[in-house]
Amino acid sequence: MLQVDRIAKDFGNVHAVRNVSFSIPRGSTFGLLGPNGAGKTTTMRMILGILTPDAGTISWSGERIDGKSRRRFGYLPEERGLYGKMKVREQIAYFARLHRLREPKLGPAVRGWMERLGLTEYADRPCAELSKGNQQKVQVACACVHEPEFLILDEPFSGLDPVNADTLLAVFNDMKRAGTTLVLSSHQMWQLESLCDRFCIIAGGVNRVEGSLAELRAAWPTRVLRVTPRSDRLAHILDALPNTQPVPGAQGTLEYVVRADTDYASILRSLVQADAVTGFEAVEPSLHEIYLHAIGEGAAA
Repeated sequence: MLQVDRIAKDFGNVHAVRNVSFSIPRGSTFGLLGPNGAGKTTTMRMILGILTPDAGTISWSGERIDGKSRRRFGYLPEERGLYGKMKVREQIAYFARLHRLREPKLGPAVRGWMERLGLTEYADRPCAELSKGNQQKVQVACACVHEPEFLILDEPFSGLDPVNADTLLAVFNDMKRAGTTLVLSSHQMWQLESLCDRFCIIAGGVNRVEGSLAELRAAWPTRVLRVTPRSDRLAHILDALPNTQPVPGAQGTLEYVVRADTDYASILRSLVQADAVTGFEAVEPSLHEIYLHAIGEGAAA
């Protein structure tokens, strides 16, 4: 387990991280979310030992993280960190050697990751000649080639088209099934919603919410009730949902914002008895909506 306990980090007068705590069980996938400047990258760099916390503690499997444990970690930074004149194959092999991977394992590991990420045809091309998307895939290979047991990925989908983003998602799901502990930070939350087991949303250098998607949804105060009405039965819908103003939804639906503890079964029975609707759905909030609410945007939702 990774345990982050009340860490803080200042840069002069700037309080980048003020009080952040969370735990990540071994083998799980964790989404670390927040707006630009929230303290996500600073937190990740403290976990990796690139920065030292001014306060608080960070441990892996109950032990303080040192150079030996960090060699079993992997890191994909948000910024490009490739050597432009170095060929793709050489680049991946170089990072593998930094993590003490040697022959006979080195060559197969490099070839395997190039194949896995669709980079084989670029193996002997300088990285500077690749597209941004393929450069990003090279960076992913460099972060993963030593098969880390703990991997931090900062904006891994940056610069990728939908096809390559799906390729990375498949790779991360494979690593998750193999037992790798993953930490991902991304503004493309639809990609994280199905991948991550738990989330922590930070803003202003402090925790706003933490939990599984089910736990975050359970704490959400409202739901959207989406109904497809029969045009001649609108009065019955008004009777079943008094004091609630609908907004037009897609494909002829009406959407009502209701309390999370609303008795949906009772409402549905009433509408079915009146033959007032052809569709009825209580819509759970998305991760994106929860995120906006947590950081103070759209808090009235």
